[in-house]
Amino acid sequence: MRLLVLGGSHFAGRAVVEAALGRGWDVTVFNRGREAPAPGVRSLTGDRTAPGGLDALAGGEWDAVVDTWSAAPRAVRDAARLLRGRAGRYVYLSSCSVYEWAPPAGYTEDAALVRGAAADAGQTDYAHDKRGGELAVLEAFGADASVLARSGLILGPYENIGRLPWWLNRIARGGPVLAPGPRELPIQFVDVRDLAEWQLDAVEQGLSGPYNLMSPRGHATMGALLDACAEATGAAAELRWTDPDTVLGAGIEPWVQLPVWVPPDSDLHEALHCGDVSRAVAAGLRCRPVAETVADTWSWLRAIGGTAPQRPDRPAVGLDPAVEAKVLASLDRGKAPRR
Repeated sequence: MRLLVLGGSHFAGRAVVEAALGRGWDVTVFNRGREAPAPGVRSLTGDRTAPGGLDALAGGEWDAVVDTWSAAPRAVRDAARLLRGRAGRYVYLSSCSVYEWAPPAGYTEDAALVRGAAADAGQTDYAHDKRGGELAVLEAFGADASVLARSGLILGPYENIGRLPWWLNRIARGGPVLAPGPRELPIQFVDVRDLAEWQLDAVEQGLSGPYNLMSPRGHATMGALLDACAEATGAAAELRWTDPDTVLGAGIEPWVQLPVWVPPDSDLHEALHCGDVSRAVAAGLRCRPVAETVADTWSWLRAIGGTAPQRPDRPAVGLDPAVEAKVLASLDRGKAPRR
């Protein structure tokens, strides 16, 4: 297979490149060239936001394109139009954020989508940018040659958002750890490597259309995730499971200050951890155990010195140690802290 990856240096794109090389595919990457490409990859350099920035893609043919772009949809439009007729299939890494907020628990690919997105739009917000990117791909390649990979929460090695790295580093420090409950709270995520393999499988199988891509409901819980962090780091950490009302009453922001976690029985939980992924599973999605994702991420994190890279367009995540200490102290006193 001849694969073109638009991006290919970071997280999801890097995982696709490594997975394709592992299959013996002929891989070309197109990006700004700020980092050395993987050995064996053909590298094309350009800035898709600049005039003439796609010139390096003027020639060549590929069996498939994987595009991870998440800013202005017009960049996807321009690339897809340029590659139309020279690539067999266009796989766009989209997001479940394209659904009209907040999708109910069990939402499928047929759920209502955000309105007002456009293929030729500039950058606005994440949901509309991703939906606009989808529209751009559909416009250029048509429904039969487009794969819209609507990912949920992505974790694993090379993560540049900081969610799992934050939990690993926090638990590695040891001591009492504020663990947002309930312990058995179901969570959904997809290991970046499983996401990459599924996208390549989609190319081989000639799939098309939208797919929700995260683990099936019941695959993992907050307890399983944090226990795996403790096991991987080997730290002397004490997980202090804390009820959601106490966490929220302390003014702690779900998802951002305590990554991955959102309170149960909320719109957030239904939207982020309750999607229906039966279509992707039927098409071959396989999700490795949470302990493997955590252990491999910890190994990678230690190999790079413990500090994960941070995307400049995303806010930093994690809880201020002083806030955590205050909440933990209140638990010892038997009363909730004030904001």
